[in-house]
Amino acid sequence: MQVELYYYDACPYCQRVLRALDELGLRVVMKNTLTNPAFRDEQRALTGRATVPMLKIDGEPMFESADIVAWLRANHDRLRN
Repeated sequence: MQVELYYYDACPYCQRVLRALDELGLRVVMKNTLTNPAFRDEQRALTGRATVPMLKIDGEPMFESADIVAWLRANHDRLRN
């Protein structure tokens, strides 16, 4: 399963997702859209939006920090492998 997080550090909603990743001991591909504009362009090409946080799961985008955290909690065993 390929999981990528589009985020930037100053975003409080992103911080919620980052805390959940840390608490669950998960590692995903991190794409900071503020420090690397190519990631923002990549996100816009996929979704037409540059909203963060966005979790891309096997090519499918998921928005909303609460939804992302819930998905991470429900799938953390699969992501640890």
